[in-house]
Amino acid sequence: MSSIRILVADDYKNWRNLIRLLLQVRPEWQIICEATDGSEAVKKAEELKPDLILLDIGLPTLNGMEAAQQIRHLSPRSKIIFLSLDSSPDVVQAALSTGAQGYVHKAHAQNELIAAIEAVLRGRQFVGSDLEGDKSTYASDAKVPRRHEAQFYTDDAVFLDSFTRFLGAALKAGDVAIVVATESHRSSLLQRLRAQGIDVDAAIQQGTYFSLDVVDTLSTFMVNEMPDPVRFFESVSRLLETAVKAGKGEHPRIVACGECAPLLLVEGKPEAAIRLEQLWDEIAKTYDVCILCGYMLRSFHREEDSHIFRRICLEHSAVNSQ
Repeated sequence: MSSIRILVADDYKNWRNLIRLLLQVRPEWQIICEATDGSEAVKKAEELKPDLILLDIGLPTLNGMEAAQQIRHLSPRSKIIFLSLDSSPDVVQAALSTGAQGYVHKAHAQNELIAAIEAVLRGRQFVGSDLEGDKSTYASDAKVPRRHEAQFYTDDAVFLDSFTRFLGAALKAGDVAIVVATESHRSSLLQRLRAQGIDVDAAIQQGTYFSLDVVDTLSTFMVNEMPDPVRFFESVSRLLETAVKAGKGEHPRIVACGECAPLLLVEGKPEAAIRLEQLWDEIAKTYDVCILCGYMLRSFHREEDSHIFRRICLEHSAVNSQ
């Protein structure tokens, strides 16, 4: 069986580790090199002439599209699949116009990357599913499916930006917003929401904005360092039923964002964090809830954390990283 030589270009180490894990199912697919910026990707492509290149768009020094254009001239036989967080149709079209054969959104990498590689190696084009809708922002269109998304962030500014967009859109739409976070994060979110002209105080009075402490919330259902399902469903169901009564319309929408599972991960309890994400999935089947979880990327700084990172990703319908 002939091997397929693959170059992976992405500036996030955890994403490169995740790709390695995903490709383990095909031992003939060999990652021969990793690049962390566009210029390095071009250099390594010219030097190694790989069969396949998995290329991020948001690379430093030289973005992925510019790198792809150069690679097409320097290593014309190398097939290119973009693996990106950008889901804009215009971006997808522009990426494929560089001569790339595939485009996969990172949120769907665990389900689509293998199929994309197989298709491209057979000479077919592959464009991943739902490329217009995988953003970690709240959408008020009733046709949008429920989401349980993860936002991986490098600093608090990214965390606060994503949570403010998520909560703010819900409140502006007249829906119910719940945040479960540290005191400092909750305070900063209040300031940012007010700066956007949102009357958060009125929302609190009306019962359409809930701001809960993450440690206090965890204490209501943690038993022996694991989330107890019965206590979890009692606690969260009670909260969501209160939120439903405060919401507008017959079937009010609810968004919930927080850092319960991420805090468990920081405390060195990865199995508890993963189990809690699974419980949130189960509760979302009963209530009309959109969920956003905020994880610090530095929580996965060790080499042995890569499998935990992958498992966390698999528990979410979409994954975003900044």
